[in-house]
Amino acid sequence: MAQMFPRLVLLEIADSGLCGQSYRDDQPGPLNLIAPLPAMACREGMPLEKESLGDLLGDLLLSEKQLDAFVLAVLPFEASHWVVLVRPFEDQPEDPIEALRKLDPPLNLPVSLTDAYIDLQPLPGHPDQLLLVASPRRLVDAWIDVFRLAGVKLDRLAPAQGCLMAAIEEQLRDSDDNELVALLMPAETECLLWLFHRGAPVFERSLPESGDDLIDDLMRCLAFYHRQEPGLRALRLLQTRTLDNQRELERSVGVTAEILSEAPYGSLLLRGLAAREL
Repeated sequence: MAQMFPRLVLLEIADSGLCGQSYRDDQPGPLNLIAPLPAMACREGMPLEKESLGDLLGDLLLSEKQLDAFVLAVLPFEASHWVVLVRPFEDQPEDPIEALRKLDPPLNLPVSLTDAYIDLQPLPGHPDQLLLVASPRRLVDAWIDVFRLAGVKLDRLAPAQGCLMAAIEEQLRDSDDNELVALLMPAETECLLWLFHRGAPVFERSLPESGDDLIDDLMRCLAFYHRQEPGLRALRLLQTRTLDNQRELERSVGVTAEILSEAPYGSLLLRGLAAREL
């Protein structure tokens, strides 16, 4: 019975720390797996101190009596690179990832498909388009080593980009063709901006974490994309939390933000991880 219904843990990895929660009976538990990472232990998604990280991860799960759980983890955004492509096959191959590697189309990614683990998923409302996310093999293998050193049963490593798309799939399906969807994800030292059009990601950038600099950079990014798509007539602003200068931000962009609920998950990425993997 324990093998039929294994204990699960959802875990989000970032350069600054780990956070996670148990998942049982189709319900997430409280966000009680939290551990900051030492400086330079992880940089741009790459674990640099594998043994130290393994010890920390093992101790974290042991302290919450979750060491025997199967872990589903989401990698940091910096660990992967993405591109949207039109489905390159007339007929669906038996192994589309291997077929894509053989085809090797020019994607202008900083990592070759041969040297990467690949994640492919159709875009909401556009089955002819795919989101391709490539993670360097050496980075993914390094995290597999960390989990092995921790004595933890790693079930899945998912890219942050794919989890993000799963988390906001409903909002993207509801968007109009003449509407630009902007998502702000404030963090400790930066605010991540994503732009979506027709259900597909079209732009990603790190902005200042708050203040006038964030607004100024956001307005420049919106103006840039409007020059690419002058037919856009509407903006929809999504946020994972409010900012100190929220009113000024909304006044500048001319719309009221929709604050996305992460509950009962600990983050938007953990919500997306559960949505696409469970």
